[in-house]
Amino acid sequence: MKVAMFIGRRIARMILCLIAVSLLTWILLQLAPGDFAGIQEVGGGTVGLAQQASAEQQSGLAARYGADIPGWQQYLTFMVGAVTGDMGPSYRYTHMTVEQIIAHAFPISAGLAIGAVVIAVVVAVPLGILAAVRRKSIWDTGTMFVATLGHGLPNYLAGLVLVLIFSSALNLLPPFGWRGPENMILPMIALAVSPIAMLARYVRNSVLENLREEYVVAAKAKGGRFRTIMARHVLRNSMMPLVTVIGPMFAGLATGTIFVESIFGIPGLGRYFTEAAAQRDMPLLMGSTLFFAALLMVMNLLVDLVYALLDPRVRASLNLTASESDVAAKAGITAGPVSRAQTPQSEAAL
Repeated sequence: MKVAMFIGRRIARMILCLIAVSLLTWILLQLAPGDFAGIQEVGGGTVGLAQQASAEQQSGLAARYGADIPGWQQYLTFMVGAVTGDMGPSYRYTHMTVEQIIAHAFPISAGLAIGAVVIAVVVAVPLGILAAVRRKSIWDTGTMFVATLGHGLPNYLAGLVLVLIFSSALNLLPPFGWRGPENMILPMIALAVSPIAMLARYVRNSVLENLREEYVVAAKAKGGRFRTIMARHVLRNSMMPLVTVIGPMFAGLATGTIFVESIFGIPGLGRYFTEAAAQRDMPLLMGSTLFFAALLMVMNLLVDLVYALLDPRVRASLNLTASESDVAAKAGITAGPVSRAQTPQSEAAL
């Protein structure tokens, strides 16, 4: 029951946050100068609304977001469509609805994010463990120095460096396009550079903290082997906090592939988002923004639930554990005042 109430409160909070995000995005769009048709006309493009859309599509867009419709009514129309799953067509891609674009493009972005998370975990966990075990050594100092540099390196800059090395210099991997699995390697590595640095430092600090715990000191005093202590105690307890990092990391990578997808020409949701922002494609920009926000909130909720399942202390901090009165009620014990019939010894003493 408490878990259901917790989830219900979080969902209600998520709904309020999504409304706030949609309002802020809408206001910024209204304050920005120009519109989609004007940007296309100035840029000399041939993908303007009048040139690309059919008469039926134009009338449908005009009914939703026409110039004679007040801004507040356009916002309500879009939000009703977002709730009912009918956000309408994109300004630029009039043959596709916003839902179809998200359904087509997001799996590509999610695949890149999953691959980047896997690479980050496989590389960062051993690096962090070795840095912690060999604390204050050259390995530790060098690993943390490289991790600090990697954490401050933007993923789009990492992508450009990878293209220069593996495409231009070595000619091993394609620098652009989306034709096969080989096109995913460089983007995934570019996305994994910063998470590798962050996870390596996180794992190092977590292992060092567990090495100082009393149960580890006691295990060492009893003559336990170092490898056994590390495997059974230190690593198991050190890896649990990674759950709280990997979940939001995946959501952040899935929503942060914008520049990487543009550099490598990948038709993911990030690329559609940048095009919508540059060309003032309001339905697609609003839809992708709400989708990204909802994804991040859902991932945070799942991480909280999984971590609470793994750690009783987190359950207590989130108030998900049963109270003493609930336990007593389930056991059939009353919490009311004790009657005299139940205390013969105290009655006799009087």
